[in-house]
Amino acid sequence: MKSDTIATSNPTSLVDALRTVPGLDITESGGPGGTTNIRMRGGNTGQTLVMIDGIRINDPTAASGDYDFAMFAPSSIDRIEVLKGPQSALYGSDAMTGVINIITRSGTGPAQFNVRSEGGSYGTASTAASLSGSQGPWSYAFTGSGQHSNGFSRFGYRIPALEAKFPNLERDGFDRVGGSARISYDAGDLKLEAGILSTFTRSAYDAAYNASSKTVQFPDTPNSATRQLDQVWGKASFDSLNGLLTHSVTLSETHVERSFNEFAYKTNTLPQNTTTTFSSYLANSAAAEYQATLKLGAFGSLVYGAKSQHETADIWQVSAPAANPPVAALSKSQDTNAIFALWQVPIGERLNVTLGGRVDDVADVARFETWRATAAYSIAETGTKLRASAGTGAKAPTLYQLYAPLTASPGLSPETSFGYDAGIDQSLFNGRVVLSVTGFANDFSNLINYVVDVARPNGYYVNVARAETSGIEVGSTVDIVPGLLKFNAAYTYLHAIDLANGSILARRPKNLVRFALAITPTDRWTIEPRVTTVSKRFDKANQVGELGAYTRVDLYSEYRIDANWKVFARGENILNAHYQEALNFGTTGPAAYAGFNATW
Repeated sequence: MKSDTIATSNPTSLVDALRTVPGLDITESGGPGGTTNIRMRGGNTGQTLVMIDGIRINDPTAASGDYDFAMFAPSSIDRIEVLKGPQSALYGSDAMTGVINIITRSGTGPAQFNVRSEGGSYGTASTAASLSGSQGPWSYAFTGSGQHSNGFSRFGYRIPALEAKFPNLERDGFDRVGGSARISYDAGDLKLEAGILSTFTRSAYDAAYNASSKTVQFPDTPNSATRQLDQVWGKASFDSLNGLLTHSVTLSETHVERSFNEFAYKTNTLPQNTTTTFSSYLANSAAAEYQATLKLGAFGSLVYGAKSQHETADIWQVSAPAANPPVAALSKSQDTNAIFALWQVPIGERLNVTLGGRVDDVADVARFETWRATAAYSIAETGTKLRASAGTGAKAPTLYQLYAPLTASPGLSPETSFGYDAGIDQSLFNGRVVLSVTGFANDFSNLINYVVDVARPNGYYVNVARAETSGIEVGSTVDIVPGLLKFNAAYTYLHAIDLANGSILARRPKNLVRFALAITPTDRWTIEPRVTTVSKRFDKANQVGELGAYTRVDLYSEYRIDANWKVFARGENILNAHYQEALNFGTTGPAAYAGFNATW
């Protein structure tokens, strides 16, 4: 996914750009700034590895080890790479269903300054700026951004039954600031790179709510959360054996800090009946990785390497009005060492095959092996590419699952999976029609579930679950009238089943369709209506909490004034669809935004 696709989406929500990728299902709990998760090909949220510039950012303090996409804004992004299917053979734990690699901007050519700003509904304002370029062997890129939105109530907004029961819902807005810097020095045989980024988000949110439970009487609470993501990395690459063998060494440090200030009311909202709980989550991940590429001529190339990673997770909680000191709910660390190899070999002029494997050793937890094989056959005469892959995935139990008080299970084993896919990429009519069709299937075993029984009424984690997913992904681009009309579409059919009881897995729609029609009346003006249709799904396991099907229509338009300036406008949900991505959480009503983009 390129930067121009990202630029025309919502600048306050990274995942809005990812919604165009077949096979991804996205849930924002109450709009931008709320907890945001991604599931790939029907897997769980923690089974997708998320990286920034190749550096892992999954959160060691999260129960499932996933990454909350509310922590990052699109302004620093140059492009996003999405790898689907089991990828643990090269990337290790968490890459069971795929990898999302966010690549930040880098510099090339003469110095260029860009600023983009927009404002609109819900008191939303966003501005981002960047400076990038290169001079001799040096290149650089610097970005900075700020966003603000008054938002809408994350709980109950535009859900008539809840708005009637809880009138005067308060707005839940957010603020975000962030920036990044990337510098490199390329002397030919030696290349040095370094990057740093930081993002801080402050948002309001509401308590969860279950109409059949009396545990939450007042869900529209003045809760607040902060999220901080910091990352720094350095990489050195150099050649040997006259360029036949290339080496790279990468050192990185990632810091994730989340805090939540939660309110709960007993019988009413008077101060004497109010309880406040403050929770702090601190995670650090330091890693060192060596990777080499050996060119083998007619026998292709061999990529091999090793990685060592040290993670820490610290969770603290304190409640008021009780005068108790902060309680350490978790303070643990974990070391993972891995070796991997990938052989890429051409067979003839049309067939390319890869074979890869990896061994991960999680200290005092488990050792697991994974593999992956792919094949691609190209027929240039017909514009056809046939491809297939198969492999295994694995996910080590998280520090929270292993060691959290009351719910911990130190003897947990890694989750495992086997997956395969096959597809075709077809170009027709001199490239005016491009079609991609992929069928896939995954079998998940040893999944870690949270269960409650008589022996442990507080609940605990255990390897008990099995699931299977299968489906079809379709992507197409049709240049209907060159220079005037261009059609893009993405469709996913998903069959996702809990093998314990045959029920549909939570938040997995069977059908998801997105398409857009880019209309270019002149070479300066673009109009693009976008349509998203999602079938019904269930919010919780065992097909509980049905979420209705919906169709949402958005509209984007931009006008290029000259080589430096353009103005744009976008409308969200312009036909006023009422829908929910998560049960009882609101979504945007009809909204309009406008702004400008300038480059010098």
